[in-house]
Amino acid sequence: MTPRRHDPDRRARIVDAAVAVLGRGGIAALSHRAVAAEADVPLGSTTYHFSSLDDLLLAALRRIDAAWLAGIARWSDGVRPGVPLADELTGLVGELLGRGRDVLQAEYELYLAGLRREPLRQLATECLDAMAALLRRHTADEATARTLVALLDGLILRCLLTSGPYDRDEIRAAFARVTGESPSAHAGPDGTGPGSPGSGGG
Repeated sequence: MTPRRHDPDRRARIVDAAVAVLGRGGIAALSHRAVAAEADVPLGSTTYHFSSLDDLLLAALRRIDAAWLAGIARWSDGVRPGVPLADELTGLVGELLGRGRDVLQAEYELYLAGLRREPLRQLATECLDAMAALLRRHTADEATARTLVALLDGLILRCLLTSGPYDRDEIRAAFARVTGESPSAHAGPDGTGPGSPGSGGG
C-alpha cells in the first residue's frame, strides 16, 4: 500500500484554489472537480475537507474577507494626520482596484449570493461591520463611517460593472460630500497631491 503523503497545508491550498476559480469564472465555475484540478489534489480531498459547495464558498469568502480587511486595516493605520479623509479614501479605492479585478469580482459576487444563502449573508454582514469599525477611527460618528463604507462599495462595484476608468476627481468629490470636506483635492503634508504614489496610506 502506498503510504499517505503528509500534506498539512492541503486544506488551505484547496481554499486558495477555490478563490482562484471564483476569480476567473465566478460561482458558476466552482465545482469540487475544478478546485481539485486547480489545487493539484485528488478529487476526494476536496470532498473530504468540504462536503458541499456551500462549505467551499464559505471558506473562500472567509479567505477573501480576511485579506480585504487586512488591507483596510493597513490603510487605516497609515492615514496621515492633517490630510483630508476624502483624499485618503480616494487613494484607498485606487489601491483596491489596482490589486486586480478577479478577486474583487469574486468577492462582490459572493456578497450578492448572500441574498439567497444565509451563511454567506452573515459573513458579508460581519465584513461590512468590521469595515465600518475601521473607518469609525477617522469619522465623527458611526453613521458617517457606515455611509462611507456603502459609498466605497458602490464606487468599486460601479467600476467593476462598467469597466470604466478610475476617475480620481469624481471619486474624491463623492467622498467629500459625505465627509463635509472641500470638494477640491488637497496637497498632502509633503506637498504632493492625492494622486501621488502611496496616497492611499496603504
